[in-house]
Formats: sequence, C-alpha cells, structure tokens
Amino acid sequence: MSVSITDAKSAELYARALQRLPGGVNSPVRAMRAIGRDPIFIDRAEGAELFDVDGNRYVDYVCSWGPLIHGHAQADIVEAVVTAARRGTSYGAPTAGEVDLADEVARRFPSVEMLRMTSSGTEASMSAIRLARAVTGRTKLLKFAGAYHGHVDGLLAQAGSGLATAGIPASPGVPESATHETVIVGWNDGEAVATAFAEHEFAAVIAEPYPANMGLVPPVEGFLELLRHKADDNGALLIFDEVITGFRVAAGGAQEREGIAADLTVMGKIIGGGLPAAAYGGSRALMDNIAPAGDVYQAGTLSGNPLAVAAGLATLRMLDDAAYIRLSATTEALAAGLRDAAAGAGVPVAVNAVPGLLTIFFAETAPRDYAGAQACDHEAYAAFCRALLARGVYPPASQYEAWFPSLAHTSEHLDRTLDAVNAAFAELS
Repeated sequence: MSVSITDAKSAELYARALQRLPGGVNSPVRAMRAIGRDPIFIDRAEGAELFDVDGNRYVDYVCSWGPLIHGHAQADIVEAVVTAARRGTSYGAPTAGEVDLADEVARRFPSVEMLRMTSSGTEASMSAIRLARAVTGRTKLLKFAGAYHGHVDGLLAQAGSGLATAGIPASPGVPESATHETVIVGWNDGEAVATAFAEHEFAAVIAEPYPANMGLVPPVEGFLELLRHKADDNGALLIFDEVITGFRVAAGGAQEREGIAADLTVMGKIIGGGLPAAAYGGSRALMDNIAPAGDVYQAGTLSGNPLAVAAGLATLRMLDDAAYIRLSATTEALAAGLRDAAAGAGVPVAVNAVPGLLTIFFAETAPRDYAGAQACDHEAYAAFCRALLARGVYPPASQYEAWFPSLAHTSEHLDRTLDAVNAAFAELS
C-alpha cells in the first residue's frame, strides 16, 4: 500500500491562495493546520471518493462535513439541481418546492409544524435565538462548553469545532456585551445545569443533542430529559441544534432516537443536499411570530433558493427505513474496525458512534465533555490523520470533528479504509 502522496499541484494552489484568501482557505479547518500539514486541493468527487488536483484518490469521511449522506455527485440529486437550474437559479419569490420541502421536514420532525429557511446554520441559530428572546421577553442563553452553533457573536464563547481546533478560546471582534448574556456549563454536567437554571431566567437553552463539534460526545442517560424538564420549569425554550444530526442519525434526527421534542429545531447540511441551505422550525404558535406573520424580523435574499430546495428534496426522499439500516450497519462496521485495529496495535483509543457519525479519540476512555476532548492526545490524532492521507483515506483534520460515513460507502471502501487504519496504527505504535 502506498505510504505517500504527490501534492505539488496542491502546494502551488495553496501558495496562490495564501495571497488572496485568509490562511489560504474559506473556512478554517480546511487548512489542516491541526494535523500539521498543508491543505489538499480537491478536483472532483464521486460516491464515497475524492480526487485531488494531483490525481490522488481518497475514501472520504468528511463528505463536505455532513450534507452528503448519499455521497458525492449522486445522480438523482445532480439531476434535480440541473433541472431546477434550467428553470432559473433564483427568483426572490415563493416556489412550490419550498412548500414541498417544508412538508417533508414536518413529516419527519413532529415538533416542527412550521419552518423558515435560511442559507446557513449560523443564520438559523441566530434567528432561533432571536425568536426565543422575543416570545419569552428574556435575554439570557444557556449553552455548553465546546458546543458550536455557528459564528454567532453571542455564542462564540467556549465554542468547539474550528475554534477549538485553532486553539482560540473566543474570537476578537466579539464584544463582551455580546456574550454577557450567555451562561456556559459543561456538557453532561447535570448538577451545573440545575444550578444555572436555579440562578437565572433563560430565554433558551441551546444544545446539540449529540454534540459533534468537540468530537462526537453523546449525552449520558437522562441528560436530555433533564434539559427538557428544567427548561419547562424555568419558562425557557429548548432549542436543539440538529444541523449535523438532523436527517442523519434518524429520519427525525436525535429527537426521534431519544424521544424528546425540542421547542425549536435548527437544521442544516442534509436539508440542502450539498447546497447552501438551513432552517429553523417549531410549533405554529411559536413560528407565527416570525415576519410577516408576526413582528420578529428575519429575511434572506437566497432563503429557499430553488437549487438548494431541489437538492434537499431529492436527498430527503431517498432516505427511507432501508437507508438508515444500511447507514447504521456501515457506521458500526467502521467503528468496530477502528477499535479492533487499535487494540491489535496496542494504541489506546475510544470510539463513539451513532448512525452516520463517529469519532475516534486518542484516549483511554471516551470523553464525557469538552474538557475530556481537550485532554485527548491531539499529536497522536494528527499523526494518524497524516498516515491515513498518505494511504488514500481522507479523515476530518481535527480531533474535534466527527467522521461522516455515508450511504455511498461500500464494503470495498471499508476494506480499503481498515487496511490503511491498520498500517497507520502500526506506524504509530
């Protein structure tokens, strides 16, 4: 098996990019700095594979950070986008597709009777928070250390994902006043949650039900129920950020798996089928406060863009029960293979997995919170990623990001992946 890649063209492009793009990229984690190498520039992709500008081929476990549950360039999705584009790329007016997509979402998420589309998860989070503050008449938010809900000023405090990767505890340019109303507690810390609710009146508590921006760190038993109970007692809204988990871990996201309904749900990634789209939604009583039905203002020129709507509809309509059974089996096979390979090499790791998501942590035990994720061996993870890339496997370039198995990953892809994994662990040990 090859243990090196040629990256002369990527290096040339990166040198040019550094002159025009901050850090040479348009989103921080793409720079691959956390794993100690320069970024790889992609030329094209198909199914579960990426092809870079130097002609190297990779089994892809980033899948555009989650939207591509059917893999790259899936034929039905591409056809839907092309057909839509031929009719016009944007109208600034309502379309039937927006209504159809809203119906599809509501069918899967009983807690979402109505929704408003946006162009990004950041917009959706920001808008859901504005709505929560408007209907409660309160300003304070409860969030969790290591949770990332987009680059909203008020939430860029102890955020995970790219911020954690870059080692930035907060962002310059965010005034103290923006985060003053944000109360932060540790994930899975029920005592801290109870104390925070006893001391504050919140507009909302916002949480990823399965956090995946500190790596995948699922809730301990009873923790989500505690959030639901405390929010109700406090008069706060419970906002679940299902940008990553929505339509991925189950048709109805983590809410379906856990049997807990949020007041407001933030959605993204899969809802746009690989094109820029997101949404937030909840009960009719809450969503009727959004303009023009109500007074809470939010707007967007490209919200409900017909290309993104077409891609999202095509994506959701293919996600039937059989698809989730297959995705779960693929995820479990990958997780088991990672555990077995690490054990065989004597490398201490922990693997957390739910359907369509997993993280391999270089630690004796799986973290329960952000502090636990920070305590993992990041140098070992970086070396592991570099070894996988050299052998044609493309993992997320951060210990704080999740892997995204897709429906395009076959047993042959898993075999290639685990061959590379075994070689990488042998190299590490």
